Amino acid sequence: MLRRTALKLAGALALAGAVPRALAQAARSQMQLEVDFVPSEPEVVEAMLALADVRAGDMVYDLGCGDGRIVITAARKYGARGVGIDIDPARIAEANENAKRARVADKVRFRQGDVFAADFHDATVVTLFLRTDYNRKLRPRLLAQLKPGTRIVSHEHDFAEDWPPEKTVRVAGKPVHRWTVPERK
Repeated sequence: MLRRTALKLAGALALAGAVPRALAQAARSQMQLEVDFVPSEPEVVEAMLALADVRAGDMVYDLGCGDGRIVITAARKYGARGVGIDIDPARIAEANENAKRARVADKVRFRQGDVFAADFHDATVVTLFLRTDYNRKLRPRLLAQLKPGTRIVSHEHDFAEDWPPEKTVRVAGKPVHRWTVPERK
């Protein structure tokens, strides 16, 4: 989050002429390296949604949604509604176009934003394909916002040894994990 704040500040300062454009561009390039878009293969998307037991009444949130393929598939195949959140405006534009092409734009929304500051309290399913350190940083926010019984599915990365997944399947050589938000004590 600190890098994102620095990136925004560098961009604003560059626009104001306070720092050279090259410095702002360097900060932007570093951010892009930090949050590379690596799309999940179609068979992984299918496995994630099946493992999450997605149904028509679900609200599926994909944190770090990229091109929107997970929530679009959830809407098209299962009739679920969905929200994708990504920090990259180019990915959000692409996701919106993909939703129109798939004819599910009435069921899904895409928001540009920071997943560490996002509100996703109305989710019944959350999907992730983030780095392990991001999952671990996001875990307290997930547990604070989500209702008990909400399903969380992560492609490849876990949360921590003290919260093991309840189920793991392997697809295309990669693990897909599932957790259910526990009752609050």
